[in-house]
Order: sequence, then structure tokens, then C-alpha cells
Amino acid sequence: MILSNTRWHTFDSQEDINQAAVKRILQAADEAIAKHGSFLIVLAGGSTPKSVYQLLSKQQADWSKWHIYHNDDRCLPVDHVERNSKMARDAWLNHVAIPQDQIHDIPAELGNIEGAKAYAEMLKGARAFDLVILGLGEDGHTASLFPNQVVDNSADAVPVFNAPKPPAERITISQNRLNNTNAVLFLVTGSGKQEAVDSWRKGVKIPATLIHGKNGADVYCFGVELR
Repeated sequence: MILSNTRWHTFDSQEDINQAAVKRILQAADEAIAKHGSFLIVLAGGSTPKSVYQLLSKQQADWSKWHIYHNDDRCLPVDHVERNSKMARDAWLNHVAIPQDQIHDIPAELGNIEGAKAYAEMLKGARAFDLVILGLGEDGHTASLFPNQVVDNSADAVPVFNAPKPPAERITISQNRLNNTNAVLFLVTGSGKQEAVDSWRKGVKIPATLIHGKNGADVYCFGVELR
């Protein structure tokens, strides 16, 4: 049972998937700016998004209209190498003219409870997202929504305890808020994701299947088979 609101796309190389993702992001930006006067994008962490962000840093866009959010982050110091916000800034955001007050890092350095409260409060003032970018873990997790953990939709951003991957404490945008978006783009690369992709396509309810936005999800794949 392949979910009907999920569209699968395969690519022949890492470069192909990177270029396609950049094109999709820029297209979404143009459409949102034409409609709303701004573009609200939620970023994912990980190596594949990083290479996409590095490509974005070389593009021309109406950066003054972009508003940046993160789907999750680890409760570590601001300058820690494993912070998603630091990765995005180093790879992309520090190299383009997006106003600093439009780059909304999760204040995960405050701890997962206080940081989640602060991010949820900030998200209250934001309209529906235009594009949410997500990855897929080998266990089927996305953002910091992990298998066999109760989904917390009590706020737009929520604390995560006992994450199965270190660090145990994180902050994630909630399922409901991630779904309050026009479009969802998953970037899935590497043979290690094969089991999770197989489960997803068979209709198994892994965390990734929770996020599909208003118009379904597009899954860009490289290095996995669609069977």
C-alpha cells in the first residue's frame, strides 16, 4: 500500500538530487513570494541537506524575502559542530543576504524545555510554512520524531527526551505544525535508508509518514531502490 499523497522521485547521482532539490526550493520561493510577499522554509539537518545548502549559497534569489526555520536541533552549545543551525549558517546562510532577524534558529542551548517554549512562542506569529525539508533516518525517524515515542502536539515546538540517537535531549517542531505547510520535500540518500523506504512504501506507519503537508509529500531518493 503506497500512500497516495506521497510522490516518489529517483535520481542517478548525488549531484542530480542536489540540483533537483535546489531547483525545487527556488521554485517554491518564487511562488510564495509572488503570493505572500515572503518565503517561509523549514530546514533539515544532515549531510544531504548540507550539500544542497552549499549549492544554494551560490544562487541568485530575492533573499530579503526569505524566512528560515529549523525542523529540529540538538541541545548543545550554539557553536557546537553538531548543531543544525550552525551547519546551515556555515554552508549557506552566512553567505547570502537574508536579514538576520529572519533566520530563526531553535534556541536549543537553553535546554529542551525552555528552548521549546521559546521557539513555540516565536512560531505563533508565523503563517503556514511554504516548504518543509525533511530527512529520513535508518529507523524511519524524521526531524526528532522517533519510532515508539509518543507524538507531542501540545505546542508548535516541543521538547524531546531520551532520543535513541545522542544527544538524548532535543527540540523538534511538532507533527501538527510541520504539517501546516504548503509543500513537503524529503531528501533520502544512501543504501542504509532502504529498510525505512521499504516500510514506508508498504504502508508501515513510521514517523516519516506523519508529515505530508497540505498537498502531500515529494520524496527525492538516491541510492535506494523503490520496490
